[in-house]
Amino acid sequence: MKPKILLIYTGGTIGMIKDPETGALRSFDFTKLLYHIPELKHLDCEIETTSFEEPIDSSDMDLNHWRVLGDIINAKYDDYHGFVVLHGSDTMSHTGSALSFMFENLTKPVILTGSQLPIGDLRTDAKENLITSIQLASEWENNAPIIKEVCIYFEYQLYRANRTAKMNAEHFEAFSSPNYPPLAISGVHLNIDQGLLWKGGFDDIALAKSYIDQPHPLKMMYRPEMDSRVVVLKLFPGITEAVVKAICTVKDLKGIILETYGSGNAPTSPWFIAVLREALLSGIKIVNVTQCRGGAVDMGKYETSVALKKIGMVSGFDITTEAALSKMMYLLAYMPESGDFKKYFETSLRGEISV
Repeated sequence: MKPKILLIYTGGTIGMIKDPETGALRSFDFTKLLYHIPELKHLDCEIETTSFEEPIDSSDMDLNHWRVLGDIINAKYDDYHGFVVLHGSDTMSHTGSALSFMFENLTKPVILTGSQLPIGDLRTDAKENLITSIQLASEWENNAPIIKEVCIYFEYQLYRANRTAKMNAEHFEAFSSPNYPPLAISGVHLNIDQGLLWKGGFDDIALAKSYIDQPHPLKMMYRPEMDSRVVVLKLFPGITEAVVKAICTVKDLKGIILETYGSGNAPTSPWFIAVLREALLSGIKIVNVTQCRGGAVDMGKYETSVALKKIGMVSGFDITTEAALSKMMYLLAYMPESGDFKKYFETSLRGEISV
């Protein structure tokens, strides 16, 4: 049997063509996909399509749309061998990260892709991105998909989605994965490095059992809830006590992603540490992630991070801000109140951190 791939269009540049009269970009009917990309019929798989009822620009992506997308994949999970999601590039890393936590113990590929130019443009990157994404989702070995995780494919590179960040708004090489190598590279040959693929599971089996409350491993489980009561606080020279205190005292706030300098460094001013300590004591979870795209948080390496370590700040290690945000939303939704948030967050659940 040929692999069956479900192509899901959420919106974005990849699914647009220019109106011949006005020149404005508009979404096209995805049931006519073969008309725009006739090369798809040469792929050794069956392709079916579905679309959001109202496709959106990825700037409008939110938790409700994540739920809609997750529900589509979950409802069709047993009917297809793989899924390719067409998505705007601006928030693709956020969506990819969120999906990686929503789907536990994936046994099939979920590959997000998009383009910098519309599919009808003469110089478009959409065709290669889409064709190769479908081909990657169709790759099988020993009667099972080779890829069993959420990925992003863009400009000849396949990345683990929760390791990515959008780096460029103009170049075709829009994404990078600064702390983890590409899972596959498309050239003359389609080279998948199977040693880099996520195998699932936890290093800490006791943590795994307490986390999922069932024996390990399990079949795929869909956990779509996300807690939106979180915020990203980015440090900058001259940040004031009033600003930090205003954010830390937002009503019903549950979590803060604190973007620090370098390897997790922050101001040593007494007021700064006091405000964060007070927030932690009030039950707010705070995770230290670096503003740098490459490298990792190493609290205690420099004196400017010792205080953060002493007050019990959680380390994000080499996680991206995008992945940290969705991981926090996910854990806050599913972790029991008595759970050890620090231990859960500092454990790699979907290959999102190197520990």
